[in-house]
Amino acid sequence: MVSSKAELGTNVSIGPFSIIEENVCIGDNTSIGNHTTIKAETTIGSNGKIFHNCSIGEIPQDLKFSGEITATHIGNNVIIRESVTINRGTAEKGITKVGNDVLLMTCTHVAHDCVVGNNVVMANLATLGGHVELGEYVSLGGGVLVHQFTKIGDHVFIGGGFRAVQDVPPYILGAGEPLKFAGVNQIGLRRRGFDKKTRSVIKEAYRLYFRSEDLNRKEALNKIKSDFENIDEINTIVNFIETSKRGII
Repeated sequence: MVSSKAELGTNVSIGPFSIIEENVCIGDNTSIGNHTTIKAETTIGSNGKIFHNCSIGEIPQDLKFSGEITATHIGNNVIIRESVTINRGTAEKGITKVGNDVLLMTCTHVAHDCVVGNNVVMANLATLGGHVELGEYVSLGGGVLVHQFTKIGDHVFIGGGFRAVQDVPPYILGAGEPLKFAGVNQIGLRRRGFDKKTRSVIKEAYRLYFRSEDLNRKEALNKIKSDFENIDEINTIVNFIETSKRGII
């Protein structure tokens, strides 16, 4: 069933038993599988592929939600596999956002008010609590659980089955219980064009921050700021750490 108040682009296909509600906008060349529901106030970009049994834009699983009109926005070239659920925002932010070129594998969940950056991959059963922010090129392994309000920096990889309950700074690998710094995401950074010198600088900065025997974290951060001045990637790391509200893993 497709509402007469839905706006569909050209070459949009919708499978049997799917429901497209009013005030839904779907971009060109996007396909919707069978038994999928796209709720009101949802915008989906072009060239997307949404598989079967998905729920996109349903009301939040938040007891404080009182029926306010909020939205869900999904970018271009997004692949959403079977049985994915994405909830719309609450009054606090008003919107849940999924960026461009994102892959959400089977049974992943994006809760209310989340922001998922471009080129993110969430493997099967990965779950985001409310208000989570994922940076660009984040990869979450299968079954990863991210606590509400947690921030994950750009180019982070978190191994399958682990939990993130504090913020995870950019460019690193996260593993263990509790989640710990497990090195720099060298493979991911190489694939995305970070040269050897830049990767080495990032590695040295994190060696100081996470593994220094002589400096506490505040002292280590100050040394990073003085030793690696005016390097974009270091500035990104420092800004992430200094603005963290949940603390760093």
